[in-house]
Amino acid sequence: MEKNKFQFPYRVGIADINYGGHVANSAVLNFFQDARIAYLSGLGSYSEIDLGGCGIIMPEAHVFFRQEMFLGDQLSVGVISRDFKRSSWVMAYRVERDAEVTAEGETTLICFNYQTRKPCRIPTEFRAALTAFEGL
Repeated sequence: MEKNKFQFPYRVGIADINYGGHVANSAVLNFFQDARIAYLSGLGSYSEIDLGGCGIIMPEAHVFFRQEMFLGDQLSVGVISRDFKRSSWVMAYRVERDAEVTAEGETTLICFNYQTRKPCRIPTEFRAALTAFEGL
């Protein structure tokens, strides 16, 4: 994965831990979502429900676990946007602890009009904010 311009700090809490004493599989998707929400907010006043005329849905997610993570670990979740299409793009994530990768993944995001219940184009201003931030 390319170098991330956006980093989101995260401290592993008790709700993230499973019966094995390490971070649960499902928790990593929550790490991605928390980082995604912060990333979108940092681009302007965007959110998962409002990208300037539409929200997003996530039809696909991939997670690759590299190392166990434990209660109290201080993590950094890097985010990058890429593979822009008419109505969708990919966000890639890298979770690190002390500069070592613990998990990686990506989510495909589709712009979605919640009133019509249909996909829509990426809003022009939002696309411009994304590409400017990523230097594309």
